[in-house]
Amino acid sequence: MKLNLSAGSLYTLSPHKAFEIARDVGFDGIEIIINHDYEYNTGIELLTDAAQHLPVASLHAPFFEINGWGNKIQQLQKTIRLAKLFEIPLVNFHPPAWLTLERKFWRWLNKIEDFQSELGDNQVLVTIENMPASGPMGCNPYFLNNTEVMIDFLQKRNLFLTFDTAHMGTCKTNFLTDFHYFCDSGRIRNVHFSDYANGKEHLLPGHGKLPLTRFLNHLLETGYDGTVTLELTPSELPQEEDLIRESLSDILNYLRNQTSTSLQNAV
Repeated sequence: MKLNLSAGSLYTLSPHKAFEIARDVGFDGIEIIINHDYEYNTGIELLTDAAQHLPVASLHAPFFEINGWGNKIQQLQKTIRLAKLFEIPLVNFHPPAWLTLERKFWRWLNKIEDFQSELGDNQVLVTIENMPASGPMGCNPYFLNNTEVMIDFLQKRNLFLTFDTAHMGTCKTNFLTDFHYFCDSGRIRNVHFSDYANGKEHLLPGHGKLPLTRFLNHLLETGYDGTVTLELTPSELPQEEDLIRESLSDILNYLRNQTSTSLQNAV
């Protein structure tokens, strides 16, 4: 199991500094979110910089408009092309939202019969992310907005999953049953790891209400061998660089210690 850092956790810093910190703290790799740092350029220069620091484990397609990247369909296609160019093994994207009327994107996704062969060319793992219940009256404003429907879509169209603990936690604090449904489907390839409480997502582990240590135990018991990506909101970290490094080091030690302890207990 690889323990990676989402560069979005350090969005307030320059991409170069984020790559440097992730390397120095000791993460196995980094997940890069295509954001406004990539406006009007191909992304090649920034990804080249990242690869000189540590492995780029995954790319996250844009989830908002970025100048020069087109609509949601074009954004996903362009992100996958970058992943192929740099031999990045995984691309993640958000499903379309019915609340913002992303029906064109939804119709396009429904025409794809096999995501791995038609989009990933069997070179890049294409994953979709489970999304939070953050719409009016606590509803989920996205298509594929419940576990059963999403699993059916994943299986029928050979699409993999990035399982987000904070997003699942918005629907139910004890999300372990849903995790096992997804796990039994054989579709999980990446995990976004963070806490959730009181309407706030992507909190530091322990700052919310989710059973994250139990989750790690369950994850290992299933024999999961994909990636776990720490994805925090930047406000959860200190502003000073040395304190950022210290905080991330503490979290990484927790993740490594917990997974090694769980593995030892399983022997």
